[in-house]
This record gives sequence, C-alpha cells and structure tokens, in this order.
Amino acid sequence: MAPVRVGIVGLSANGGWAATAHVPALAAVEGYELRALSGSSADSARVAGEKYGVPLTFGDAGELARHPEVDLVVVAVKVPEHRALIEPALAAGKQVLSEWPLGVSLAETEALAEAAAGRQTAVGLQGRSAPALRYLRDLIKDGYVGRVLSTSLIASGANWGPSVRAGRDYQLHPEGGATMLTIPFAHTVDALAMVLGGFGELSATMATVRPRVRDEVTGESVAMTAPDQIAVTGVLTGGAVASLHLRGGSSPATDFHWEINGTEGTLVVNAADPLFWIAKLTLRGSRTGTLEKLTVPARYELPQLAGRSAEPSYNVAHAYARHLKGDLPDFAHAVGVHRVLDAVQRSADTGTRVRPDAE
Repeated sequence: MAPVRVGIVGLSANGGWAATAHVPALAAVEGYELRALSGSSADSARVAGEKYGVPLTFGDAGELARHPEVDLVVVAVKVPEHRALIEPALAAGKQVLSEWPLGVSLAETEALAEAAAGRQTAVGLQGRSAPALRYLRDLIKDGYVGRVLSTSLIASGANWGPSVRAGRDYQLHPEGGATMLTIPFAHTVDALAMVLGGFGELSATMATVRPRVRDEVTGESVAMTAPDQIAVTGVLTGGAVASLHLRGGSSPATDFHWEINGTEGTLVVNAADPLFWIAKLTLRGSRTGTLEKLTVPARYELPQLAGRSAEPSYNVAHAYARHLKGDLPDFAHAVGVHRVLDAVQRSADTGTRVRPDAE
C-alpha cells in the first residue's frame, strides 16, 4: 500500500512537541511519509522544511490541507488555535489527527465532531496506545486482580505549580482551554476508563491554592485562575470505588502512582514523569502479598521501539501504528471525554454528586 502522506501544522525549526515527538514517531513507523509542514510564516516554514527534510512547506495551514499530496493533517499547536486549523482540513476531505485537547470547551469539541462526521479523525490521547497500559487493561480483563474493588491514583500536573514557563501563560486561565483539568486530568480519566471503565457517578473538589505564580522569564507575580488541585471520588460503571487527586507542579514522592485493588490481587503503575501518557511506565503486581515487577510482553510493543520507552515519541509512534488500523480515539470519543470534564466542573461548582452521562 502507498504510504500515508502527512502534513504537520506547527512543526518549527525551534523545536516543540511536533519536532520532539511526531517527527521521530513518523520515522519509526512504516506506512507514513512526512511530506509537508506549515508554520507561522512562509519563511519559518521553509527553514523548518530544510531542517527536517520536508519537501512541501506553507505559511498557511489551509494551503497545506488543500494540497493533493497530503492525506493526513496533524495539528500540533496550542488548543486555542485548533478549530481554525482543523476546519479547513475537514473541508478539504482530509484525515485529521489533533493533539489533545481537541477544543477549548465541550461546545467547541462537539462542533468539531459534528463537522468531522464521515471523516477519519483521531485525537492525541496517547495513554490508550501505551504498551504498558494496554497490557494493564488485559491483565484486569483476564482476572489478574479478580473483581476490582477500588482504585486510587495520585499524580502531579507538571505545570500549574509555583511558576509558569515562557509561552505557557495561556494555561493559567480556563478560557484558554489548556488547564490541569483539560490536559493531565483528561489524560488520566481517559486512561482510567480504558483500563477499568468510566465513572458512573462522581463528586469533585477543585481549588486554586496558588492564585499567583512567578513568571520564569520576567520574575513577576502573575495571576492564575485555573485549578491547581483536583480531587475526584466516585463509583465506576463496574462498581469499583475510585479516588483521583491531581496536584499542580511536581512532587519528589509521587508524580504518578496508580493502584488497583481486587479480590485476588493488586496492580500498581508508576511513572518517572508527571506526564505519564508519554513517560516510561513501571508495572508491579501481586497475587501473593509481595509486589513484583511485571514485564510488558513483546507483542504489545513495536519491535523497532524496544528499549525506547523513555523517549517522548514512544507512545506517539504506537499511536501512529494504531492509526493505520483505524484504532485511535476519534473526535466523537473526544466529546465523551469533554463531557466527563464538564461533569467534574459541574460537581465542583455545585457541590453535588453528578452522573457524567446525564445531560
């Protein structure tokens, strides 16, 4: 079969997520050809094209989307820009893979999903492609812990700590669509749903305990209104009790710790980095009372990526491999995740227990 010809929106010669993860991921997976990129200007795109060996460069994402040599448009820019860049690609009839979050709100995500009807779409919820988490899901399914009784997860948000990095100020306020709720919590709750099933009902508490943080460039104190503490408890659809707590910043103790307890055993997932969906994961399990490290079977991993699980491109490459099979979460799935986030927000705002599937 002919390779899928990819055009990346947001690939810069100065680096960034597209350069760090998507370029090496595409190079690692047979079946793709990076043909095009667009940047903030024609000149910047040309420089990036020269650096990464990409033949077609554009200063306008619409031109990239309409080019006949582009099959798949990858949108890897800040979420406030997503809708304006995705809609032309959908109108051109192209496949679209958007980094997460898809939209700045539930309403915008619903609009994009409606516009994408009949198109092949995908969103960057890389946890669903992580070999370790797919193995974890199958261990649960195969009865490793017996009947799941409860699950507890504590993690850091990486950002939303005491300071804000250059160019990340839009993450400090909910209207930017890129908060601890919409990014790390969304990745967390989606991974939870993949492995154990989603929330049947939940109760949430959110707070901004650092209303002012330090700008790492200027040193000035700036306002933060996005939550930097999110605590959610509830009952999963399968009956297990769940507790999730995300904290802004990082912790030397528990940047990511996930425990699953059942009638027959226990499973534990740890990550060395708060961004667990792109970090190296460690699995441990016990059916005897002693936790032992579990090795992910080779069948879950692309052979060419063996030993590279600490690289940011690792799970992204596995996502591209699954995309070739039409097996990635699409825009409709993104709506479902945003509805869970909406339920968390409503619960925190009202102090009531909420069913995520209730309109």
